[in-house]
Amino acid sequence: MKITLNVNGEDFPLDVEPRRILADVLRDDCRLTGTHLGCEHGVCGACSVLVDGETVRACLMFAVQCDGKVVRTVEGLAGPDGEPSALQKAFSAERALQCGFCTAGFLMVATGELEADPTIAGDQERIKDIVRSNLCRCTGYEPIRRAITRAAQEQQEATT
Repeated sequence: MKITLNVNGEDFPLDVEPRRILADVLRDDCRLTGTHLGCEHGVCGACSVLVDGETVRACLMFAVQCDGKVVRTVEGLAGPDGEPSALQKAFSAERALQCGFCTAGFLMVATGELEADPTIAGDQERIKDIVRSNLCRCTGYEPIRRAITRAAQEQQEATT
């Protein structure tokens, strides 16, 4: 099927088999390898991306379902000058990554939540729910929670 994906602001006209998942198309056809495949069952969250602003597991979505939609991957988080986003900076400052395999998924889930509701800084239960949505085998989750909290607080301070 002929489809067009708008990924990180760039249109990708593609000819894909209907059974191909979004994660494979992003990695193989769009050459955006930041989206990782972990469990391929929608459990680990390493493949999380934003589609029309909603967090989805790219291993569970067919690419043809995204025809004409706006897809955002971890490569699209940095500003136009390549400057890391506030969330990416917070992950670095809080040492919220080790091997890095799960990091893109956590960044995308948190970005979606922060963009949907920038007031989550004071809601630690909600932030814990964000962290619980993905799996990490290295950091112990606490640095990830701190990074999301830090980014949320900075975002909230910048808007007041």
